[in-house]
Amino acid sequence: MEPLALGVMLAVGENPLERVKHVRQMGFPTVQMGVPPPKFATEEAKAELRAALAEAGVIVTTVFCGFAGESYADIPTVRRTVGLVPKETRAVRLDRAREIAQFAKDIGSPRIAIHIGFVPEEPDDPDYPACVETLRQLADHAGSLGLQVTLETGQETASTLKRFIQDSRRDNVKVNFDPANMILYGSGDPIEALDHVGQWVVGTHCKDGKWPTEEGQLGHEVPLGQGDVGIEEFVTKLFNLGYRGPLTIEREITGEQQTRDILMAKELLEGIRAKLLSG
Repeated sequence: MEPLALGVMLAVGENPLERVKHVRQMGFPTVQMGVPPPKFATEEAKAELRAALAEAGVIVTTVFCGFAGESYADIPTVRRTVGLVPKETRAVRLDRAREIAQFAKDIGSPRIAIHIGFVPEEPDDPDYPACVETLRQLADHAGSLGLQVTLETGQETASTLKRFIQDSRRDNVKVNFDPANMILYGSGDPIEALDHVGQWVVGTHCKDGKWPTEEGQLGHEVPLGQGDVGIEEFVTKLFNLGYRGPLTIEREITGEQQTRDILMAKELLEGIRAKLLSG
């Protein structure tokens, strides 16, 4: 894979094979992908997906964990429903994340990514040790498969994420850095956050957003280059920290406008990438 290879977040829907073709038609050599429907969990279906990826020349850099019952409606809802932090669903979701790790290995992806949820900000929070232990268990299982576990940025501050990674004491725990999420959740300046967690970044979402304007509400996502991230400064800082991994575009809308915005983001990133690699 070339340095700073461009990619796109692949929402697989009901027909991941068609989505893979669409990605390649747009000119992307890499994807992060969600988990396909259960019918793609069979060995035959996974072999078919591997063949489609190979034929298209598309590399799956990450498989993203998602769980039934998650909702991103507003910040209180995210706290209650997202990731492995909510106690009521933690055990079931940990088992599901292990299954997703196996799927990732079977299709040739080197890592999984996960929104782990709102990790307690204070290490003396009664639930903090259990969250650390849950991450360790997932990391150990992924490690047994030769995979990394990447934590998607957003819900927690950079200092909390740094401490959480360090407390896990697992070398295969890394970061999938989404700068827009930090803005959408109001959790800190994403470019400054790289000073805390840049050494662990192995993947990134190139996404943009505007800060929240109301307490308890999320900010809103906008096309890349039209928000508060400062995407050229962000990618340049990543590059200067030694990052050479993929630049994965994510645009969380659907339909023809999504495709137009993705292609516009692709053109923007191609210019940034060319400048960095030629310098």
